[in-house]
Amino acid sequence: MRTVSDFNTELKLKGFNVFQIEEDSNTTRVYSRKEFYKICLTTGKSNVHYADRSFVQEGTVLFFGNPHIPYSWETISRTYVGYTILFSEDFLFPDKRSESLQQSPLFKIDGTPILEISETQREFLNGIFLKMIEEQKSDYQYKDELIRNYIQLILHEALKLQPSENFHRNQNASERLTSVFLELLERQFPIETPQRPLQFKTANDFAQNLAVHVNYLNRSVKEVTGKSTTIHITERIIAEAKAMLQHTDWNISEIAFALGFEYPTYFNNFFKKITGTNPKSIRKSMV
Repeated sequence: MRTVSDFNTELKLKGFNVFQIEEDSNTTRVYSRKEFYKICLTTGKSNVHYADRSFVQEGTVLFFGNPHIPYSWETISRTYVGYTILFSEDFLFPDKRSESLQQSPLFKIDGTPILEISETQREFLNGIFLKMIEEQKSDYQYKDELIRNYIQLILHEALKLQPSENFHRNQNASERLTSVFLELLERQFPIETPQRPLQFKTANDFAQNLAVHVNYLNRSVKEVTGKSTTIHITERIIAEAKAMLQHTDWNISEIAFALGFEYPTYFNNFFKKITGTNPKSIRKSMV
């Protein structure tokens, strides 16, 4: 019997996985596989929370999930069917010469992640997903390239379609941006392995990922929370450092690297400046 671990390992090794969605009961799913993009073709009633927006959908929709943007999916109808493909940007663009998917109107934070699909369009897209599933099981030498072409075909077909207007969002732009920043900050934790260090460490990192100017991000976060972007990031890194010192057997160098510090000395200085003590003392006090 195939386990979730088998599925996750295959996904990481190949960079993609395509599968059929079976009937589903009422459930809320939070997509947390941070390194994979997602395309879903689904039929049923659902409520999708994507960054600062919520979409109530009934019928067939095409959904585009960006691994850098927090979202969750609440299934409302008892019968819920369709197809899903997960893929990494490295899989889709192995030569790394193409524009980032994060700039696509389908995946960017202010883009159009949900498209309403007609019956004719559903039948056409169903056919593409079935072909991908078939190729995934095959031994064809160039199946990865063929699946890339199928994904690109879905993306191009989607760009021709009208975005869903059945959504609502908060009225205050600063509140929307701050909410997404805080969710994106929190989604980086907990850190599960020293081999996958912290991705976003500065206000500039977050601003670039959210496609806004860093001054606008800083102003919005300060206006809404009373704290600067940097303070939020610093406090969360310190909290994670203390948790790692207490609950892992990683050495100081591994913790420093996992938190995005190039050298342990930089981490020690940062930690002492904020807490007044060094990491080794914290670890000893917790023994």
